Amino acid sequence: MAERLYLDWNASAPLRPEARAAMIAAMDVVGNASSIHAEGRAVRGLIERARAQVSQALGADGADLVFTSGATEAAALAHAGRGLHCAGIEHDAVAAWCDVDLPVDRDGVVQVADPALSSLQLANSETGIVQDLPQGLAVSDLTQAFGKLPFAFNWLGCDMGLVSAHKLGGPKGIGALALRQGLDVTATIRGGGQEMGRRAGTENVIGIAGFGAAAEAAARDLERGVWEAVAETRNLLEQALEAECPGIILVSNGKPRLPNTLSLIAPGWKGETQVMAMDLQGFAVSAGSACSSGKVTASRVLTAMGYSEAEAGSALRLSIGPGLGTENALRFAAAYGKAWKRAGQRMKQAGADLPRQTGN
Repeated sequence: MAERLYLDWNASAPLRPEARAAMIAAMDVVGNASSIHAEGRAVRGLIERARAQVSQALGADGADLVFTSGATEAAALAHAGRGLHCAGIEHDAVAAWCDVDLPVDRDGVVQVADPALSSLQLANSETGIVQDLPQGLAVSDLTQAFGKLPFAFNWLGCDMGLVSAHKLGGPKGIGALALRQGLDVTATIRGGGQEMGRRAGTENVIGIAGFGAAAEAAARDLERGVWEAVAETRNLLEQALEAECPGIILVSNGKPRLPNTLSLIAPGWKGETQVMAMDLQGFAVSAGSACSSGKVTASRVLTAMGYSEAEAGSALRLSIGPGLGTENALRFAAAYGKAWKRAGQRMKQAGADLPRQTGN
Protein backbone atom coordinates (compact mmCIF):
# COMPACT_ATOMS: atom_id res chain seq x y z
CA MET A 1 0.00 0.00 0.00
CA ALA A 2 1.36 3.41 -1.01
CA GLU A 3 2.23 5.81 1.79
CA ARG A 4 -0.14 8.64 2.59
CA LEU A 5 0.75 12.03 1.19
CA TYR A 6 0.24 15.15 3.27
CA LEU A 7 -0.75 17.98 0.91
CA ASP A 8 -2.11 20.43 3.49
CA TRP A 9 0.95 22.38 4.62
CA ASN A 10 -0.93 25.70 4.72
CA ALA A 11 -3.15 24.26 7.45
CA SER A 12 -0.17 23.14 9.51
CA ALA A 13 3.35 22.16 8.49
CA PRO A 14 4.99 19.06 9.96
CA LEU A 15 7.03 19.75 13.08
CA ARG A 16 10.69 20.37 12.26
CA PRO A 17 13.26 18.23 14.12
CA GLU A 18 15.03 21.43 15.23
CA ALA A 19 11.81 22.64 16.87
CA ARG A 20 11.22 19.29 18.57
CA ALA A 21 14.74 19.26 20.00
CA ALA A 22 14.44 22.83 21.29
CA MET A 23 11.10 22.06 22.93
CA ILE A 24 12.42 18.92 24.65
CA ALA A 25 15.39 20.85 25.99
CA ALA A 26 13.11 23.65 27.25
CA MET A 27 11.03 21.16 29.23
CA ASP A 28 13.95 20.54 31.54
CA VAL A 29 14.55 24.21 32.36
CA VAL A 30 13.08 25.00 35.79
CA GLY A 31 11.81 28.42 36.78
CA ASN A 32 9.60 31.35 35.81
CA ALA A 33 10.89 34.01 33.44
CA SER A 34 9.55 36.71 35.77
CA SER A 35 11.75 35.54 38.66
CA ILE A 36 15.07 37.29 39.18
CA HIS A 37 17.00 34.31 40.53
CA ALA A 38 19.34 32.23 38.38
CA GLU A 39 16.65 29.74 37.38
CA GLY A 40 14.31 32.54 36.33
CA ARG A 41 17.06 34.23 34.35
CA ALA A 42 17.77 30.96 32.54
CA VAL A 43 14.15 30.77 31.39
CA ARG A 44 14.24 34.43 30.39
CA GLY A 45 17.34 33.65 28.34
CA LEU A 46 15.49 30.95 26.41
CA ILE A 47 12.64 33.35 25.60
CA GLU A 48 14.91 36.16 24.49
CA ARG A 49 17.02 33.82 22.36
CA ALA A 50 13.87 32.65 20.59
CA ARG A 51 12.69 36.25 20.18
CA ALA A 52 15.97 37.07 18.47
CA GLN A 53 15.69 33.98 16.23
CA VAL A 54 12.16 34.85 15.09
CA SER A 55 13.00 38.53 14.64
CA GLN A 56 16.04 37.75 12.51
CA ALA A 57 14.16 35.24 10.33
CA LEU A 58 11.33 37.74 9.92
CA GLY A 59 13.68 40.60 9.06
CA ALA A 60 12.35 42.54 12.03
CA ASP A 61 15.56 43.60 13.78
CA GLY A 62 14.83 46.65 15.89
CA ALA A 63 11.08 46.04 15.85
CA ASP A 64 9.20 44.77 18.91
CA LEU A 65 8.08 41.14 18.85
CA VAL A 66 5.26 40.11 21.18
CA PHE A 67 4.69 36.39 21.66
CA THR A 68 1.03 35.33 21.61
CA SER A 69 -0.92 32.07 21.58
CA GLY A 70 -1.04 32.20 17.78
CA ALA A 71 -1.76 34.47 14.84
CA THR A 72 -5.43 34.71 15.86
CA GLU A 73 -4.53 36.34 19.16
CA ALA A 74 -1.93 38.49 17.40
CA ALA A 75 -4.69 39.66 15.04
CA ALA A 76 -6.89 40.62 17.97
CA LEU A 77 -4.04 42.53 19.60
CA ALA A 78 -3.27 44.37 16.35
CA HIS A 79 -6.83 45.19 15.27
CA ALA A 80 -8.86 45.74 18.44
CA GLY A 81 -10.28 49.25 18.58
CA ARG A 82 -8.61 50.46 15.39
CA GLY A 83 -11.56 50.44 12.97
CA LEU A 84 -9.55 49.08 10.05
CA HIS A 85 -10.77 47.98 6.62
CA CYS A 86 -10.00 44.73 4.78
CA ALA A 87 -11.11 42.63 1.81
CA GLY A 88 -13.20 39.47 1.82
CA ILE A 89 -10.13 37.30 1.15
CA GLU A 90 -8.64 37.91 4.60
CA HIS A 91 -8.53 35.15 7.21
CA ASP A 92 -11.50 35.07 9.59
CA ALA A 93 -9.22 36.10 12.45
CA VAL A 94 -8.61 39.42 10.66
CA ALA A 95 -12.00 39.92 9.02
CA ALA A 96 -13.72 39.59 12.41
CA TRP A 97 -12.11 42.90 13.49
CA CYS A 98 -12.49 44.91 10.26
CA ASP A 99 -15.02 46.50 7.97
CA VAL A 100 -14.88 44.05 5.07
CA ASP A 101 -15.27 46.49 2.20
CA LEU A 102 -12.03 46.67 0.20
CA PRO A 103 -12.48 45.63 -3.46
CA VAL A 104 -10.74 42.52 -4.79
CA ASP A 105 -10.49 41.43 -8.43
CA ARG A 106 -10.80 38.03 -10.12
CA ASP A 107 -7.12 37.33 -9.53
CA GLY A 108 -7.41 38.04 -5.81
CA VAL A 109 -5.61 41.40 -5.92
CA VAL A 110 -6.92 43.93 -3.39
CA GLN A 111 -7.24 47.68 -3.97
CA VAL A 112 -6.34 49.71 -0.88
CA ALA A 113 -7.52 53.32 -0.71
CA ASP A 114 -6.02 54.32 2.63
CA PRO A 115 -3.16 52.06 3.81
CA ALA A 116 -3.09 53.63 7.27
CA LEU A 117 -6.65 52.40 7.84
CA SER A 118 -6.29 49.01 6.18
CA SER A 119 -5.26 45.44 6.91
CA LEU A 120 -3.93 43.36 4.00
CA GLN A 121 -2.39 39.89 4.00
CA LEU A 122 0.89 39.32 2.19
CA ALA A 123 -0.21 35.89 0.89
CA ASN A 124 -3.53 34.08 0.86
CA SER A 125 -3.80 30.64 2.43
CA GLU A 126 -6.33 29.31 -0.09
CA THR A 127 -5.18 30.67 -3.44
CA GLY A 128 -1.57 31.54 -2.57
CA ILE A 129 -1.96 34.98 -4.18
CA VAL A 130 0.76 37.41 -3.09
CA GLN A 131 -0.16 41.06 -2.62
CA ASP A 132 1.94 44.10 -3.40
CA LEU A 133 1.70 45.79 0.00
CA PRO A 134 1.38 49.59 0.00
CA GLN A 135 3.70 51.65 2.18
CA GLY A 136 2.17 52.81 5.44
CA LEU A 137 -0.13 49.79 5.77
CA ALA A 138 -1.54 49.41 9.28
CA VAL A 139 -1.45 45.60 9.57
CA SER A 140 -0.36 42.67 7.40
CA ASP A 141 -1.03 38.99 8.00
CA LEU A 142 2.36 37.43 7.21
CA THR A 143 1.43 33.98 8.46
CA GLN A 144 1.50 32.06 5.18
CA ALA A 145 4.38 33.98 3.62
CA PHE A 146 6.75 33.67 6.59
CA GLY A 147 9.34 31.02 5.78
CA LYS A 148 8.14 30.51 2.18
CA LEU A 149 8.83 33.90 0.57
CA PRO A 150 11.92 36.13 0.81
CA PHE A 151 10.86 39.34 2.56
CA ALA A 152 11.72 41.43 5.59
CA PHE A 153 9.18 43.00 7.90
CA ASN A 154 11.33 46.10 8.10
CA TRP A 155 11.17 46.53 4.31
CA LEU A 156 7.43 45.99 3.91
CA GLY A 157 6.52 49.37 5.33
CA CYS A 158 3.65 48.12 7.50
CA ASP A 159 3.14 49.00 11.16
CA MET A 160 2.33 45.50 12.40
CA GLY A 161 2.69 41.92 11.17
CA LEU A 162 1.10 38.65 12.30
CA VAL A 163 2.97 35.32 12.30
CA SER A 164 2.34 31.77 13.53
CA ALA A 165 4.82 29.02 14.38
CA HIS A 166 3.01 25.95 13.10
CA LYS A 167 2.78 27.24 9.54
CA LEU A 168 6.56 26.98 9.16
CA GLY A 169 7.24 23.81 11.10
CA GLY A 170 7.04 25.05 14.68
CA PRO A 171 4.62 23.94 17.39
CA LYS A 172 0.92 24.76 17.43
CA GLY A 173 -0.36 27.32 19.91
CA ILE A 174 2.35 29.96 19.60
CA GLY A 175 2.58 33.03 17.37
CA ALA A 176 3.73 36.61 17.48
CA LEU A 177 2.92 40.19 16.64
CA ALA A 178 5.72 42.32 15.17
CA LEU A 179 5.40 46.06 15.78
CA ARG A 180 7.27 48.88 14.16
CA GLN A 181 9.62 50.46 16.68
CA GLY A 182 7.87 53.16 18.70
CA LEU A 183 4.38 51.82 18.01
CA ASP A 184 2.23 50.50 20.87
CA VAL A 185 -0.94 48.48 21.27
CA THR A 186 -3.49 48.13 24.04
CA ALA A 187 -3.25 44.77 25.78
CA THR A 188 -6.28 42.54 25.33
CA ILE A 189 -5.04 40.07 27.98
CA ARG A 190 -4.19 41.94 31.18
CA GLY A 191 -2.98 41.11 34.64
CA GLY A 192 0.80 40.99 34.44
CA GLY A 193 3.74 42.76 32.93
CA GLN A 194 4.86 40.00 30.58
CA GLU A 195 5.75 40.75 26.96
CA MET A 196 6.52 44.40 27.66
CA GLY A 197 3.07 44.81 29.21
CA ARG A 198 1.33 43.93 25.96
CA ARG A 199 0.31 40.35 26.73
CA ALA A 200 -0.14 39.19 30.31
CA GLY A 201 0.35 35.61 31.47
CA THR A 202 3.21 33.23 32.09
CA GLU A 203 5.00 32.66 28.80
CA ASN A 204 4.64 29.43 26.85
CA VAL A 205 8.37 28.75 27.12
CA ILE A 206 8.29 25.36 25.40
CA GLY A 207 6.31 26.72 22.44
CA ILE A 208 8.44 29.85 22.22
CA ALA A 209 11.65 27.79 22.13
CA GLY A 210 10.21 25.63 19.36
CA PHE A 211 9.11 28.71 17.42
CA GLY A 212 12.59 30.20 17.55
CA ALA A 213 14.27 27.02 16.34
CA ALA A 214 11.71 26.51 13.56
CA ALA A 215 12.05 30.10 12.34
CA GLU A 216 15.83 29.79 12.19
CA ALA A 217 15.60 26.51 10.25
CA ALA A 218 12.98 27.95 7.90
CA ALA A 219 15.25 30.88 7.10
CA ARG A 220 18.05 28.47 6.19
CA ASP A 221 15.74 26.52 3.87
CA LEU A 222 14.62 29.70 2.17
CA GLU A 223 18.19 30.81 1.61
CA ARG A 224 19.08 27.40 0.13
CA GLY A 225 16.30 27.65 -2.46
CA VAL A 226 14.17 24.85 -1.03
CA TRP A 227 10.91 26.60 -1.90
CA GLU A 228 12.00 27.33 -5.45
CA ALA A 229 12.15 23.57 -5.98
CA VAL A 230 8.70 23.26 -4.38
CA ALA A 231 7.34 25.79 -6.89
CA GLU A 232 8.62 23.66 -9.75
CA THR A 233 6.80 20.63 -8.34
CA ARG A 234 3.62 22.69 -7.87
CA ASN A 235 3.75 23.83 -11.50
CA LEU A 236 4.22 20.25 -12.67
CA LEU A 237 1.26 19.19 -10.54
CA GLU A 238 -0.93 21.88 -12.10
CA GLN A 239 0.01 20.76 -15.61
CA ALA A 240 -0.73 17.14 -14.77
CA LEU A 241 -4.11 18.03 -13.27
CA GLU A 242 -5.05 20.05 -16.36
CA ALA A 243 -4.19 17.07 -18.53
CA GLU A 244 -6.16 14.64 -16.36
CA CYS A 245 -9.17 16.92 -15.81
CA PRO A 246 -9.76 19.27 -18.77
CA GLY A 247 -12.86 20.77 -17.14
CA ILE A 248 -11.25 22.10 -13.96
CA ILE A 249 -10.52 25.76 -13.27
CA LEU A 250 -7.08 26.62 -11.91
CA VAL A 251 -7.51 29.70 -9.75
CA SER A 252 -5.03 32.53 -10.41
CA ASN A 253 -2.80 30.22 -12.41
CA GLY A 254 0.33 32.06 -13.54
CA LYS A 255 -0.11 34.92 -11.06
CA PRO A 256 2.34 35.68 -8.21
CA ARG A 257 1.60 33.04 -5.58
CA LEU A 258 3.10 31.14 -2.70
CA PRO A 259 5.45 28.53 -4.15
CA ASN A 260 3.52 25.61 -2.67
CA THR A 261 -0.14 26.52 -3.20
CA LEU A 262 -2.60 25.38 -5.85
CA SER A 263 -6.33 26.16 -5.83
CA LEU A 264 -8.68 24.46 -8.27
CA ILE A 265 -12.40 24.34 -8.94
CA ALA A 266 -14.09 21.18 -10.22
CA PRO A 267 -17.53 22.55 -11.17
CA GLY A 268 -20.37 20.48 -9.76
CA TRP A 269 -18.19 18.37 -7.43
CA LYS A 270 -18.46 19.62 -3.87
CA GLY A 271 -15.22 20.49 -2.16
CA GLU A 272 -15.87 18.45 0.96
CA THR A 273 -16.71 15.43 -1.21
CA GLN A 274 -13.40 15.85 -3.01
CA VAL A 275 -11.57 15.98 0.33
CA MET A 276 -13.23 12.76 1.51
CA ALA A 277 -12.62 10.97 -1.78
CA MET A 278 -8.93 11.81 -1.77
CA ASP A 279 -8.57 11.03 1.94
CA LEU A 280 -9.84 7.51 1.30
CA GLN A 281 -7.12 7.13 -1.34
CA GLY A 282 -4.38 8.31 1.02
CA PHE A 283 -4.10 12.02 0.28
CA ALA A 284 -4.62 14.78 2.85
CA VAL A 285 -6.01 17.85 1.08
CA SER A 286 -8.31 20.72 2.02
CA ALA A 287 -11.41 22.49 0.73
CA GLY A 288 -10.18 25.83 2.11
CA SER A 289 -8.83 27.47 5.25
CA ALA A 290 -8.29 25.00 8.08
CA CYS A 291 -10.17 27.28 10.46
CA SER A 292 -13.38 26.89 8.44
CA SER A 293 -12.94 23.50 6.74
CA GLY A 294 -15.38 21.84 9.13
CA LYS A 295 -18.19 24.01 7.80
CA VAL A 296 -20.06 22.95 4.68
CA THR A 297 -20.00 26.37 3.02
CA ALA A 298 -18.58 27.89 -0.14
CA SER A 299 -15.15 29.48 0.07
CA ARG A 300 -15.57 33.09 1.19
CA VAL A 301 -12.25 33.90 -0.47
CA LEU A 302 -13.40 32.72 -3.89
CA THR A 303 -16.79 34.43 -3.72
CA ALA A 304 -15.02 37.67 -2.81
CA MET A 305 -12.94 37.21 -5.97
CA GLY A 306 -16.12 36.97 -8.08
CA TYR A 307 -16.63 33.23 -8.37
CA SER A 308 -20.19 31.94 -8.01
CA GLU A 309 -21.39 30.16 -4.87
CA ALA A 310 -21.49 26.92 -6.84
CA GLU A 311 -17.92 27.35 -8.08
CA ALA A 312 -16.64 28.38 -4.66
CA GLY A 313 -18.34 25.34 -3.15
CA SER A 314 -16.47 23.08 -5.59
CA ALA A 315 -12.96 24.22 -4.69
CA LEU A 316 -9.97 22.22 -3.53
CA ARG A 317 -6.72 23.53 -2.06
CA LEU A 318 -3.42 21.73 -2.38
CA SER A 319 -0.53 23.08 -0.34
CA ILE A 320 2.60 21.00 -0.70
CA GLY A 321 5.96 20.94 1.03
CA PRO A 322 9.59 20.08 0.29
CA GLY A 323 10.25 16.51 -0.73
CA LEU A 324 6.97 15.77 -2.53
CA GLY A 325 8.81 15.10 -5.78
CA THR A 326 7.68 14.43 -9.33
CA GLU A 327 6.59 10.84 -8.76
CA ASN A 328 4.25 11.67 -5.89
CA ALA A 329 2.87 14.75 -7.66
CA LEU A 330 1.97 12.63 -10.68
CA ARG A 331 0.55 9.92 -8.42
CA PHE A 332 -1.84 12.43 -6.90
CA ALA A 333 -2.83 13.87 -10.28
CA ALA A 334 -3.63 10.41 -11.61
CA ALA A 335 -5.68 9.48 -8.53
CA TYR A 336 -7.55 12.80 -8.59
CA GLY A 337 -8.24 12.43 -12.31
CA LYS A 338 -9.82 9.01 -11.79
CA ALA A 339 -11.95 10.30 -8.91
CA TRP A 340 -12.99 13.31 -11.00
CA LYS A 341 -14.11 11.08 -13.87
CA ARG A 342 -16.06 8.81 -11.50
CA ALA A 343 -17.80 11.85 -10.03
CA GLY A 344 -18.73 12.99 -13.54
CA GLN A 345 -20.17 9.59 -14.39
CA ARG A 346 -22.32 9.60 -11.26
CA MET A 347 -23.63 13.06 -12.10
CA LYS A 348 -24.44 11.98 -15.66
CA GLN A 349 -26.43 9.06 -14.33
CA ALA A 350 -28.30 11.50 -12.09
CA GLY A 351 -28.98 13.76 -15.08
CA ALA A 352 -26.61 16.53 -14.05
CA ASP A 353 -23.35 16.49 -16.01
CA LEU A 354 -20.30 18.36 -14.85
CA PRO A 355 -20.48 21.87 -16.36
CA ARG A 356 -17.85 22.86 -18.87
CA GLN A 357 -15.09 25.23 -17.85
CA THR A 358 -16.31 28.82 -17.86
CA GLY A 359 -13.02 30.68 -17.88
CA ASN A 360 -10.13 32.13 -15.89
